[in-house]
Amino acid sequence: MDARATALPELPATDSYLLRFTSLYNPGRGIAVPCDEAGLVDIDSLTQGLRTAYFFARTMIGREYSLPCVQHLH
Repeated sequence: MDARATALPELPATDSYLLRFTSLYNPGRGIAVPCDEAGLVDIDSLTQGLRTAYFFARTMIGREYSLPCVQHLH
């Protein structure tokens, strides 16, 4: 067995962001969807279930969810 380690190719750094809607009544609960750094969501890339949850959270801002915030994932 060859014990030499092989170097992996350098992968380009990609930034990932989530648009997070936090529940007003249940701490630690909420809905998060992928977005860009400006908070724009690519609706077409979401699954049907996540798309439905995203639209629901948007309509329930101030009633069930807080205003969304963009979270940067490292």
